[in-house]
Amino acid sequence: MTRNAMRTETRVPVESTVPLNPGTGQASRPGKHRKAMAAPKAPKQNVARWKGILITVALVLLVLGILVVAGYFIKELIDSKYFFCVKSFKFIPLNLACNGHADCIGGEDEQTCVSNLTVQTPFPVRLVSTQNVLQVYQNASGWRTVCADQWSQDYTRITCQQLGYTANPSSVNVTIQSLPQSLTTSFSQVASSKPQSVLLNFNVINSPRCSSGLVVSLTCSDCGERPPQDRIVGGVDARIEDWPWQVSLQLNGQHTCGGSLVSLRWVVSAAHCFASTTKELSRWRVVYGKTYVTILGGSTVDKIIMNGNYDPHENDFDIAMMRLSQPITVTAVTHPVCLPPRDLSLENGAPLVVTGWGYLHENANAVSTTLQKADVTLIGQRTCSSTAVYGAAITPRMLCAGFMDGKVDACQGDSGGPLVYLSDRWQQVGVVSWGVGCARNQKPGVYSNVDSMLDWIYTVMEVGIRLLPSRTSPAVLRVLQANRSVCVRFRKIPEPSCSCAAESNLGGHESHRTRLHSCHQMVSGSRRPDLFPHANKTALRMNRSSGKFLILLK
Repeated sequence: MTRNAMRTETRVPVESTVPLNPGTGQASRPGKHRKAMAAPKAPKQNVARWKGILITVALVLLVLGILVVAGYFIKELIDSKYFFCVKSFKFIPLNLACNGHADCIGGEDEQTCVSNLTVQTPFPVRLVSTQNVLQVYQNASGWRTVCADQWSQDYTRITCQQLGYTANPSSVNVTIQSLPQSLTTSFSQVASSKPQSVLLNFNVINSPRCSSGLVVSLTCSDCGERPPQDRIVGGVDARIEDWPWQVSLQLNGQHTCGGSLVSLRWVVSAAHCFASTTKELSRWRVVYGKTYVTILGGSTVDKIIMNGNYDPHENDFDIAMMRLSQPITVTAVTHPVCLPPRDLSLENGAPLVVTGWGYLHENANAVSTTLQKADVTLIGQRTCSSTAVYGAAITPRMLCAGFMDGKVDACQGDSGGPLVYLSDRWQQVGVVSWGVGCARNQKPGVYSNVDSMLDWIYTVMEVGIRLLPSRTSPAVLRVLQANRSVCVRFRKIPEPSCSCAAESNLGGHESHRTRLHSCHQMVSGSRRPDLFPHANKTALRMNRSSGKFLILLK
């Protein structure tokens, strides 16, 4: 080929089969692709959406709230008219509950009712004079002052427990020379350095004198204390912090009476508060620690015990006690008042204070919403029982307080509340009971005399309640506690009636003591534990030939 031919030869490029981006020989993987970007929603659309949600939630909550409130009031309405029998799943009219007849299966409508207790003999331990001097009662020799010889904290503890107190007991020694003459004539002393029984009167022996020259002064509770400061007609607003023992007794959510805390679990009130109302315990509630009347808070009760001698026609023995389902916690607004020592002997004109939420004047139509307090004075028994005042209506279980020209007095709604006196601590000397009108001239307020009721109060707190059944009847049971007898009257226990019978004391020790209950007719053994719920069922025996029950209480 010539040179020219070579010059004119056209070179055709070889088509390349190699890609510009050669692969690695591996299968290609799908890549991640971005989603298409959506346009943002408008702010107004978000606001509208949230408003819709909130409105829906609010409506649901409102409906639920209405249903809850409606349910509450419906329940209250039903409870105020009917008693619900759980076992038979039926309602009965409320007036059939606690009427002495079992209208529910198992008699459950008769098991949580107001009880009556009658005490016929002295409580064997007492505190006397402003010095709280301890005395013990012996059947053969009467009251004797207890010497400090061999006395220990163990005796302090069991004695306060016998009086119904369990918190913060303490004792001090007092010289015989400082005592009134009436407390220096007869003495007892503990037989050993360690208690042999849980009852003080089983631990003492008579003594002609105290070798140490000292006797025991007992304090069983941090009661009657309040910050230092200086139905009430003519009274002034008060704070519960100043009167922390004051409580409101509420029946079906309504303030009905006043009351006072005398221990961590016991409330003192008036018997007439329970005499003409429902006897079913679940209807009652005790509200404490509140200056203003409220249905919030408070405690249910598991016992209401009226004095068995209460006479609604004469207003005599007008006292009752309630046991809270749970003990209170002592705070600045809940604190017990002290019970007075025996024979406090207040003078005429002694300054006293009465508190409550009662009517502010005689013709009021509603109780006060704020706690009231009034300063009154003690009016002597002779003046109060004169024909110009109340005459023979005044008994030794009553005292009068107020002013003869009226102006200041307790009134409706104050019933059951405390009348207190300040010694070294606040002591409750009276319970609001009755009167003619409110703050009328020559018609002072009449109060149950706590001093004359101390045997009954201490028996309820320590002894009687251990044998009181939940239901009540016209039966009378006799039990001997220590060396004394206590007659316990039940208004509504189904028959048979039980008479008073003696207790045998085996070995002089609490754990070996037996109680013998005699009944007038035969009953099945299965019913007796219902009458004695605190007795161990296995310790119940029955002599079928005599109809007698031997109950070993442990």
